[in-house]
Amino acid sequence: MENVSILDQIIDNKKAEEVAKLDAVEIINDLFSELSKRERDVVIRRYGLHGKSKETLENIGGVHSLTRERIRQIESASVKKLQQLKNLDSYISTLKKVIYQLLEEHGGLMEKEYLLETLTDFSIDGFKVESENKLIHKNYLNFLITKLLHNEFEEYNNSKHFKNSYKLKFKELGHLQELIEELLIYIKDRQAYYKTEEIIKRIFGLKSYSKHKEKIKINGSLDIFWVLKNKFFNENAQIINENKTLYSLLKSAKKIEQNKFGHWGMHNSREIKPKTVNDKIYLIFKNTKKPMHFIKIAERINEIGFDSKTANPATVHNELILDNKYVLVGRGLYGLKEWGYKNGTVIDVVEEIFNESEEDALDREEIIKRVLEKRMVKKATIILALMDKDKFTRVNGKYSLIKS
Repeated sequence: MENVSILDQIIDNKKAEEVAKLDAVEIINDLFSELSKRERDVVIRRYGLHGKSKETLENIGGVHSLTRERIRQIESASVKKLQQLKNLDSYISTLKKVIYQLLEEHGGLMEKEYLLETLTDFSIDGFKVESENKLIHKNYLNFLITKLLHNEFEEYNNSKHFKNSYKLKFKELGHLQELIEELLIYIKDRQAYYKTEEIIKRIFGLKSYSKHKEKIKINGSLDIFWVLKNKFFNENAQIINENKTLYSLLKSAKKIEQNKFGHWGMHNSREIKPKTVNDKIYLIFKNTKKPMHFIKIAERINEIGFDSKTANPATVHNELILDNKYVLVGRGLYGLKEWGYKNGTVIDVVEEIFNESEEDALDREEIIKRVLEKRMVKKATIILALMDKDKFTRVNGKYSLIKS
């Protein structure tokens, strides 16, 4: 980094040290040492801190042979006991500092789920862990923020423009609202979908960005690379790290969403939230960009998990047969018609190639090349089709179409 002062380097190193010390499990274990065994169990069960679902008062009462009301009292008293600890800050000071750092570097606002995901990845130090272990870290952090840091950060709910988020207290958001309003108009007018680095570059061109550039362009040293990892697409970590405010704005915007392939667009569009099996098939094709077998398409839909519905291969096959935007290009293989693939037999495709060609005669290799651009078949099948003497004639090594 150019022109970085020694003071800036010291500050950056301190930030990195605070992040490195963040461990949600250690914080909870230390804090809960202030509770009795029964109090710990009640709080853990009520808030799902064991990585499982939150338990009802009745269920916990059954475990401890206590009434529902008594469990509620223990829960309330236990949380209050933690909130009133004289040495509470010694337990949660690292978490508090890291959250402040994150919110500052993200322009003062972070969508709740995004904040929790980022903190969880810092807490597990970017290592690949079992999903249940990651959920435990996340649940711990959610408990700590909502119950013990609720006076430190402002929850930002019921907003016209933003999802439920956390913000720095006294932070004005008017410039972010203005930016999101202009961005919404931009996306709606173009009905387009953008990768993260593309949409950030387009934001740079908005009038509201130029107007509020000084408030938006915030320098920061925290690397959020780990939270950007996705098995279906890659993010440009450098651009996001350099523009955390804009990335956070996209994550928190109510009417803008990112689909399973990393494209941003209007939250209710079919490209972003596919509603039917057909929508999902089309989105798979658009992002795979090559023909696929209908069974593989069904498997891919289920692997990605657009929603809780399971795609059946037979249902997928029916959609492919009934919709003319899909073309059978091989045995069980389908592609998009917009890619130039054609319906019909190989002979039909060869005839069309001759009708489209400016030349009356074509050699065999050229015909094979052009057919394979429209259909996925074996070369031998094309050669066999060319042997149909009612359709084609061969002179001086080149084939011509017999005009009817």
